[in-house]
Amino acid sequence: MEEQLVTFNLGTEEFGVDIMKVQEIIRIPAITRVPKAPAYIEGVINLRGNIIPVVDLRTRFHMPANADTDLSRIVVLQMEKRVFGVRVDAVNEVLRLSEENIEPPPPIAVGMEEHFIRNVGKVGDRILILINTDQIMDEEFADEIAV
Repeated sequence: MEEQLVTFNLGTEEFGVDIMKVQEIIRIPAITRVPKAPAYIEGVINLRGNIIPVVDLRTRFHMPANADTDLSRIVVLQMEKRVFGVRVDAVNEVLRLSEENIEPPPPIAVGMEEHFIRNVGKVGDRILILINTDQIMDEEFADEIAV
């Protein structure tokens, strides 16, 4: 068994999400702030008539802020009926990872809260942090903002 992943960077760390949860990858449009939203919610965007929240993964993972570049993107994720975007520094590739190259996260997980990490993948000498996408968006806020 293998997993197909979309990989992206936040700083020097490389992450992966299940491709089946990725709806699309877009350039960063104008983002409208939402009053009283959690700090990790950057705001909302209008994606072809649908208002979707955007999560700043750097803030969510307690990483330092970074200026956007030409490579910055929003990865639009779909989880059941909930759709939201995550801001990333750069999208790298789509790759297949075999089961023997996927391990549980180490006990001390790269400075992130462990509930965000589903597994760790090995690709040659690279380490991928496989994100537990269910934990990124706070359920309560997602329900409030859902249209």
